[in-house]
Amino acid sequence: MILKSRCFSDILDKPPKRGPMSKKTLCLNILFTVLILAAATVLAYLFFYLGKNTTSVAIIYILAVVFISRYTDGYVPGIISSFVGVICVNYIFTYPFMKFNFTIDGYPVTFVGMIIIASLISTMTSHLKLQSRIINEREKLLMEAEKETMRANLLRAISHDLRTPLTGIIGASSAYLENQENLSEKAKTTCVKNIYEDSNWLLNMVENLLTITRIQTSNMAIHKTSELLEEVVAEAVQRLRKRLPDANIQIHIPEDFILIPMDATLIEQVLINLMENAYYHGNPHEPIILHVFPEDDQVCFEVLDFGKGIPEDKLPVIFDGSPSTPNASGDSRKGMGIGLTICRTIILAHKGKIYAENHEHGAKLSFCLPLREEKEHDD
Repeated sequence: MILKSRCFSDILDKPPKRGPMSKKTLCLNILFTVLILAAATVLAYLFFYLGKNTTSVAIIYILAVVFISRYTDGYVPGIISSFVGVICVNYIFTYPFMKFNFTIDGYPVTFVGMIIIASLISTMTSHLKLQSRIINEREKLLMEAEKETMRANLLRAISHDLRTPLTGIIGASSAYLENQENLSEKAKTTCVKNIYEDSNWLLNMVENLLTITRIQTSNMAIHKTSELLEEVVAEAVQRLRKRLPDANIQIHIPEDFILIPMDATLIEQVLINLMENAYYHGNPHEPIILHVFPEDDQVCFEVLDFGKGIPEDKLPVIFDGSPSTPNASGDSRKGMGIGLTICRTIILAHKGKIYAENHEHGAKLSFCLPLREEKEHDD
């Protein structure tokens, strides 16, 4: 891991090497340079014969150099265009016209100054383009590194959250098969109940994996429709109660008619994951509170439990897929890793934000969704 980190650091420190220019790029550079210089010459001709001002002509050619440097690859087109501009100013727009003459008083200094300015602008523009390309490539590398980290955390969470219920199922079924003649009816019922609960947990895990696969295969692009807030919350609570009939859920939602652009199925999955997390890691004798309220141009959802809360060192990374330490519920079989990772993935895909914090009597997990669809612009 240390070796990988050093290699990645070396990649960031060194600018990317560019290969030889392709023939297509070379032809495009030549064509663009010729067209811009031709357009600059026509425009300079109009300015000169209408205004009789050589200064305007020089500025037009300097602007042409800037455009050529900005929209071509490498330093050469800009530097060549700066020389061509100086030659055109002297040959076409300086007396005697259509002849070279660098002996007129003041002109040598003007031409030397112009070529220096044009060359510096060309070099600076090309250098800025190169720096921008390097920054973009480094950002891509950082994004890839972040994706790899998220993937590693997700795999770790999957291995943890799948192993624990499977171990419970194997242990309960083994105890039942080996000792069924000596077990009381109550003990048999307990074994079967444990198998049933862990099987439901595995089913929920598969649903979560399918959800994150669906989002990642569509490159985080989700289909949003305007959904009624009350209906989405009601459906999520109903689905959770089928899975956890003993859950005591208190719901506080606004009475106003609120429509939110979302993928209803995914947001219901987020609510189920957060409330299920509160059920397993909160105090089973206290209710789970779901509080929904509008705030500015967004709607916020808060799920509160009444357990020991989240350890302070876990708060910054709780959505990264790291398995948590069991808390007040005492149920060491249930992890929070993958479920909360799914929640973050879904909320980020909705252009929303998700938070984890502690309140006075337990933990509070919340997320906010924008009330209006954000339009994407192509750069």
